[in-house]
Amino acid sequence: MTDRDMTRGDITAPDVTGPDGGGLGPRRWWALGAVSLAVLAVGLDGTVLSVAIPTLAGALHASESDLQWFSSAYFLVLAASMLPAGLLGDRYGHKKVLLSSLALFGAGSVASAYSTTVPQFLASRVLLGLAGAGVIVMAISALTVLFDPAERPKAVGVWAAANFLALPLGPILGGWLLTHHWWGWVFLLNVPVVVIGCVAVATLVPESRAAQAPGLDPVGVAASSAGLVAVTYGLITAGQHGWTDTRALLAQVAGVAILVGFVGWERRLTRRPGGQPLLDLTLFQSASFTWGVVLAAVAVLAMIGGLFTMPQYFQGVLGTDAMGSGVRLLPLIGGLVVGALPADRVAALLGAKVTVATGFALLAAGFLLGSRTGVSSSDAFVAAWMAVVGMGLGLAMATASAAALAELSPERSGVGSAVLQAVNKVGGPFGTAVLGSVLTAGYLSRLDLTGLPEPAATAARQSVFGGVAVAHETGSTALLDSVRAAFVHGMDSSMLVSAGIAVVGLVLTVLFLPRTAVPSEPEQESRHVETR
Repeated sequence: MTDRDMTRGDITAPDVTGPDGGGLGPRRWWALGAVSLAVLAVGLDGTVLSVAIPTLAGALHASESDLQWFSSAYFLVLAASMLPAGLLGDRYGHKKVLLSSLALFGAGSVASAYSTTVPQFLASRVLLGLAGAGVIVMAISALTVLFDPAERPKAVGVWAAANFLALPLGPILGGWLLTHHWWGWVFLLNVPVVVIGCVAVATLVPESRAAQAPGLDPVGVAASSAGLVAVTYGLITAGQHGWTDTRALLAQVAGVAILVGFVGWERRLTRRPGGQPLLDLTLFQSASFTWGVVLAAVAVLAMIGGLFTMPQYFQGVLGTDAMGSGVRLLPLIGGLVVGALPADRVAALLGAKVTVATGFALLAAGFLLGSRTGVSSSDAFVAAWMAVVGMGLGLAMATASAAALAELSPERSGVGSAVLQAVNKVGGPFGTAVLGSVLTAGYLSRLDLTGLPEPAATAARQSVFGGVAVAHETGSTALLDSVRAAFVHGMDSSMLVSAGIAVVGLVLTVLFLPRTAVPSEPEQESRHVETR
C-alpha cells in the first residue's frame, strides 16, 4: 500500500497489520513507541507544573487565583478541543494533526519557559491545552489504525503505561531541575521529547483519514466545546469552593444543557439526508463502544482517589519532597504495567467482561487496603496496596478502552477516540471534586484547633500543608499530630469512596459489557479473511 492509498482513507486493519503484522509488520510496535512518547510529553507537562507552582508564584508574582488558572486554563482548553481535534484528524489526516499538535506543544513549552508575566504564561498554557488535545486524541486514533481489535488491549496497555509514567517521572525530574537549575528547564524538558516524538511519528506512523471527508459542522463544534468547557469549569470550581458554590452549580447545569442540545442537533443532522454530523451517533448503538467508554471513565474516576491524595500524604504527612513523592508512586506504575500488558491475553482467554470485572475487583480491594493506611504505616504496606490498585487499573482500563476502540474503523477513529478521551478528561475534575470534598470533610472533622488564633486556624483549615506550616511556626507538636491524623482520616475516607466507585464499575461491567467485546485470535483471523 502506498502513502497515497493511505491518505485516501483506504487503510484498514488487515492492510496495516495483517494476520502477522501485514504491511507494517513489527514496525507497528515501534510506531506505538513513537505515539507513547508523544503522550508522555503531554503527561510530563501536567505533573511538572504541579511541582513548579511554588517557584512560579515568586518568579511571575502570581496570586493564588493566578496559580489556580495556570492549571484550569489548560484543562478547559483541553476539554474544548477534544472533539474538534478528532474531526480535523478524520478530515485532514491523523498523522498530520498529530505532528502539527506535537510541534505546537513544543512551541507552547518554550513559551512557558520564557514567560515573564502571568498573562504570557496563561497564554502558553492555552496553547499547550490546544496542542495537548490533538496529541491525546490522535494517539488513541493511531492505535485503531495500527492494531486490530485483538491486539488493542496490549497496545492500550503500553499507551496507558506511558500516560501514567509521567506521574512519578515529572516530580522526579522536575524536582531535581528546580533544585539545581533555572525553573524554565522544567518546561524545556518537553522539547527534546517532542522532537524525538516528531521524528519517530513522521518515520513510523502511517497516514490515515476518512475516505469521505466529514463535514465541519460548526454548530456541533461550538456546542460540544462550550458544553465541555462549562461542565469542566463547574467541576474545577466545585473542587476549589465546594459543591454549593453558585458558579459551580450554574456552570454544570449550563454545560449539561448545552451538551443535551448538542446531542439533539447531532441526531437531527444524522437523520437529515446528506447531513454530516460531528459525532456519529450510530457508534452508541454498540454496547461495546458505549460501555467501553463509560467503564474506562469509571476506572479513571476511581483512580483519582489515589492520584489526588497520595502525593499530599507523602509530602504533607511523611514530609518527603516532590522528588521523593514521585519515587513512592513507582509501585503504582509498576502495578499498572503488570496489569495492562497481559490484558489482551487475559481478555482472549476469559472474555472482556470477566477481565474488566477482575480489574475493578482488584481496584476495590486495593483501595479497601489503602483505607487502612495510617500516619505510621510502613512503606512496604503502602507500596503493596498501590501496586494492587495499579494492576486493577491496568486490567480494567486497557480492556474497556480496547472494547470501545474495537468498534472504530480507521475512518471514524478520530472523533470516536475524541469521545473516549473527552469523557475520561471530564472524569478527572469530577473525581477530584468529589474525592476532594470527602477528603476535606474528613480532615476538618478531626482537626483540633483549640486555642489557635483565627488567622492561623484559617490557614490550617485550608490544607494539610497549611496545617503543617502553622504547626511548625507555632512549634506545637500536638497540632502537628492533629493535622497529620486528621488528613489521614480524610484520605482513608476518600479511599473508601474510591473502592465504592470501583464496585459500581464492577456491577456495570457484569450487567452491560458484552462478554466478547474484544475479539479473540480465531475471530481476528476470520475477520482478515472476510475483508480481503
